[in-house]
Amino acid sequence: MTDLHSDCGSCAGLCCVELPFAKSADFAVDKPAGKPCVNLTGDYRCRIHDRLRESGYQGCVTFECFGAGQRVTQERLDVALFPLIRQLHELLWYLEEASRYGHAADLHKETETLAASPIIDPARISELRGRIGARLGEISAQVRGRAKEMRHDLAGAKLRGQDLRNVSLRGRLLIGADLRGADLRKADLLGADLRGADVRGADLRGALFLTRPQVAAARGDQGTQIDLDRPAHWR
Repeated sequence: MTDLHSDCGSCAGLCCVELPFAKSADFAVDKPAGKPCVNLTGDYRCRIHDRLRESGYQGCVTFECFGAGQRVTQERLDVALFPLIRQLHELLWYLEEASRYGHAADLHKETETLAASPIIDPARISELRGRIGARLGEISAQVRGRAKEMRHDLAGAKLRGQDLRNVSLRGRLLIGADLRGADLRKADLLGADLRGADVRGADLRGALFLTRPQVAAARGDQGTQIDLDRPAHWR
């Protein structure tokens, strides 16, 4: 089974070289694709890894390659494939999550086959993403039953202590939302933007399609109940 967890010690700093970023709230400087980050050392380590947030590199804290970096490095693949394999590994993560609730083996096999290919057409990824999104939607509806879907964005919303069990928040903007003590069990959080969302004391156990980057972008604490690893900055 493909390892879908990043292992920076088994990578060659591909995210620090191959991916671009723009000066913003997430990054302190501009960097084009293919140019090494100024903080990347000769042994593929980050010289400010222990103080990324304080140094203006919040985007690095919330980035996750889903194991694509070590795959490209260890299998000696063309580094230009890294961004594409990263997309496919993210889809594989969603499909493995979905397999706990419904049938997704066919799409998992197709995605893994494409990720292992020496030539990857971005158009195929786009087409595959559409079909996977539809399947995940079907599985989500089955798991959540007749629970409602919130169709409007909730940036900065006051949702403290709210019962949001089984609610679909798929793709919703929750930037800076107050979710302290909210019950989000079995809520569909696929693609929800949780940057700066306050989830201290919230219950996120069993939340559907919640990823490590989403969790890292939120503000939690020891009282946050979650199935994923707790980000270091929450402590």
